[in-house]
Amino acid sequence: MTKEERIEKAVSLFKEGYNCSQSVVAAYADLYGFTREQALHMAASFGGGIGRMRETCGAACGMFLLAGLERCAVEGSDREGKGANYALVQELAARFKEKTGSIRCADLLGLTSKDRIVSTPEERTAQYYAKRPCVEMVRLAATIWGDFLEKEHKL
Repeated sequence: MTKEERIEKAVSLFKEGYNCSQSVVAAYADLYGFTREQALHMAASFGGGIGRMRETCGAACGMFLLAGLERCAVEGSDREGKGANYALVQELAARFKEKTGSIRCADLLGLTSKDRIVSTPEERTAQYYAKRPCVEMVRLAATIWGDFLEKEHKL
């Protein structure tokens, strides 16, 4: 599958009703030996800015989850591995922020502290998609991750 096909897969998954994080992770999961179902489970809690708390954008969280599959410490004392992961996450976050101005869900949605945080997801309607930038956040995160993989000659 090409980068462009994976980007469109992420967007399509979001439009099917999956959350932003699930959509990004599931589009690339097979590259790491995960099934779609496993990817959906792994990323489920990160939608809506982490549990719909409107904190870090779920699409960006999806990228960060994938970053851990690329670079991480598997030994607690591996400071170099931890540093490599943190550096990659910071690089990805900077690219995302460069395009959007923020990685915070509430900021991307234009919410204020007066907006109530609830756990119930909104119904996915034409009005939902028209008022939210989430499709573009999913597209951007999937693109940034695809660009990273191309740069690493992994895609």
